[in-house]
Amino acid sequence: MRFFAFAALLLGATALVAGQSAVPSTDASATQWDYAGKRGPLIWGKLDAAYKTCSQGHQQSPIDIRGAHLNKGLQPIEFHYIAGAVKLENDGRAILVHVNPGSYIVVGGVRYELQQFSFHHPGEDAVKGKLVDMGVELLHKSSDGKAVVIEVRMGEDRGAPNAVLAQLWPLLPKTPGATAKVAEMVNPAGFLPSDRGYWTYMGSLTVPPCTEGVRWFVFEEEISASRDQLRSYTALFRISSRPLQDTHGRRIEANE
Repeated sequence: MRFFAFAALLLGATALVAGQSAVPSTDASATQWDYAGKRGPLIWGKLDAAYKTCSQGHQQSPIDIRGAHLNKGLQPIEFHYIAGAVKLENDGRAILVHVNPGSYIVVGGVRYELQQFSFHHPGEDAVKGKLVDMGVELLHKSSDGKAVVIEVRMGEDRGAPNAVLAQLWPLLPKTPGATAKVAEMVNPAGFLPSDRGYWTYMGSLTVPPCTEGVRWFVFEEEISASRDQLRSYTALFRISSRPLQDTHGRRIEANE
């Protein structure tokens, strides 16, 4: 999942590192990286000078969420997602879903346009040390370049396929670099849990260049995916998530 991957507190300190995009590059000429092996996360910061934040940053994602402070002043996130055709991309590490313009969220009075969403196995942020089977991360960007990631955590339920995955999975591109268009109307709102309680913290993209200044919102309630849906994804990508990063004393807050 790539991009990887945010209002006094919600909008504070969200400026991205100068010169870095809120949306991860898919430029084939960029220095290649991976989730394991000789180009794995432990050496991302050494692969390219542009990736140094991956090893030197102090607001890196994902993290282990624990000890969150209740802040009743945090506002609900407004979701304005619309259904539309999407394009699936296999970038060799995860599946990215490119959306048409029009879907957005409002956080602290600021509008953030949905750019793309991606899937990660296991889910990237942990809760008290526990990782879920898969996560979907929805990346948004404001008109001034600030970024917000909404992370939805997914757990296995043998008899409960996820409706949105049921639309996407039959067309999953199997080979790196391959894409597939999904003409059926796909609404990412289908990933949202019924309870919109969340944790929030300042973090980064979870892929190189690991740009910081990204506000993360992680839903407390998990949604389900069937065993077959999870196996279909892990058959393509054994692992597609970054290891947990040091919080460096960052404050984690909860809205409920």
